[in-house]
Amino acid sequence: MGMTSPSLRSMKVVSNTVLALVVVAFALPLAWLVLASVDTRATLSIKWPEKISLQNFTAVLTPETAFVPLLNSLVLSAGCAIITVVVAVLAAYPLSRYRMRINKPFLYGVLFGTCLPITAMMVPVYSLFVAFNLIDSTAGTIFFLAATSLPMAIYMMKNFMDGVPISLEEAAWVDGASMMKTLTRIVVPLMRPGLAVVFIFVFIGAWGNFFVPFILLLSPDKQPAAVSIYSFFGQYGTIAYGQLAAFSIIYSVPVLSLYIFVSRFLGGGSALAGGVKG
Repeated sequence: MGMTSPSLRSMKVVSNTVLALVVVAFALPLAWLVLASVDTRATLSIKWPEKISLQNFTAVLTPETAFVPLLNSLVLSAGCAIITVVVAVLAAYPLSRYRMRINKPFLYGVLFGTCLPITAMMVPVYSLFVAFNLIDSTAGTIFFLAATSLPMAIYMMKNFMDGVPISLEEAAWVDGASMMKTLTRIVVPLMRPGLAVVFIFVFIGAWGNFFVPFILLLSPDKQPAAVSIYSFFGQYGTIAYGQLAAFSIIYSVPVLSLYIFVSRFLGGGSALAGGVKG
């Protein structure tokens, strides 16, 4: 024991040092973000502002700069997440409950779909959108974002659905319930934490997506905040660091609020434990 304890102490020191470096790597950008947002003369350096001011927030909190882009982001992200979750549940159910020869090839295809770079697909997608007159269409962009999110969402949803005991469905089938009824009344309520995880995962992915809306949405009044934030980089020939930091904080609030809401109000695995016990 005495021979291994110095080694354990050394490993503990190394791990704590690595963790401290990681904390510093994340803390420094956050510190700059907060300090620059209240500094009217913000630069790239981290410094305490000579005078704390909310002028940067006042400058960006306008309909054309913040409210409309954030509303567009909310519509795109929420629409994408809702469609993806619904379709992923319907696609994952047969994969989880039925043993078919197509299951493995389908899952391998799903995993392959997660590896496709979005930049490689945008040229044919753009041509397709032009052919179907979907360029500058919010609905078309939502459906494409949902399609790109589906591979990983289906794979995640299947894993969550595998955790719901099939014995609960079998009892409902004996009572005459249909498969769709058992899915909506038994399986889905018991995997609410899984639905929340997939929803947040897809929502955040769509919320931070710059490339797809930048290519498919041309009108400034339809572009989300992920695209409009680009205007701070050289709006008047120079980068407005203070306004950029203030907008970035405002841009992060909806996602943080969604995460807190979902984690606090959608519960954990208590529903599943109660269902199995009953």
